[in-house]
Amino acid sequence: MSIDRDTFENTSEDELADLSVPDQVLGFLAANEDRAFKAREIASQIGVDEGTVSTALSRLKDRGLVKHKATYWAVTDDSERLDGYSGYERATALFNDQLGTEDKEPWRKRAPSESHPSVEDEQ
Repeated sequence: MSIDRDTFENTSEDELADLSVPDQVLGFLAANEDRAFKAREIASQIGVDEGTVSTALSRLKDRGLVKHKATYWAVTDDSERLDGYSGYERATALFNDQLGTEDKEPWRKRAPSESHPSVEDEQ
């Protein structure tokens, strides 16, 4: 499976080994931005089940990261949206590596039992 050059340059070896299916799909489409593919072709190229690829494609479409026409899929030409997606993913992974994942339980214990008045006013 191929990935785009930016991902190659800015991702560690450990991160590359653990790319999620949506990241693999998006990387494949970005590396082949001049073409559109069927889900089964993408699945074959990245070595993942077609159903899993189809689910990933639907989620990527909902985020505006891929385009869909008939049975074909292509990466979006909105470079800002693509940069935003990969930047967010990398930042989250970096912070989780440096600081550990957040434990939400202490936040829940200290949360007020009643809604803030501004929330009640909106309802």
